[in-house]
Amino acid sequence: MVSAGILLYRRRAAVVEVLLAHPGGPIWANRDEGAWSLPKGEVVDGEDNLAVARREFEEEIGVAARCDNPRSLGSVTQKSGKLVFGWACEGDLDPADQRSNTFSMEWPPRSGRSQEFPEVDRVGWFPPETARRKMNPAQAVFVDRLLELLAGS
Repeated sequence: MVSAGILLYRRRAAVVEVLLAHPGGPIWANRDEGAWSLPKGEVVDGEDNLAVARREFEEEIGVAARCDNPRSLGSVTQKSGKLVFGWACEGDLDPADQRSNTFSMEWPPRSGRSQEFPEVDRVGWFPPETARRKMNPAQAVFVDRLLELLAGS
């Protein structure tokens, strides 16, 4: 499985902050550290990774990632085997405005009832050290790569 996403960042005084998304649904409800991610989604064969990253950002956050010059952060392989491609984009948004698309799942398990849940239940801005703890461990390197890109520009 392959996913692509955008790591939105902003500069507050001398501090860089990144926008992370927390997965929705009951399975993730009580998980925090190691659960957050850059907004991302699945790439279907033949799709352009960056186009998918832009689409998924809009679906999960509710606004388009307005970024004229996305910068590649490369890829990582998560423990599950999923390959994730990331791009850095500078921008800003208010987490209170986040509106995610939804998914259906049987809940509670074996109940026969289907419920709708947001793909992303909340987003937040985090400084690098906090972001690294909150992110899926494999994705934390995206923060390091972002900081390297910004130091070189």
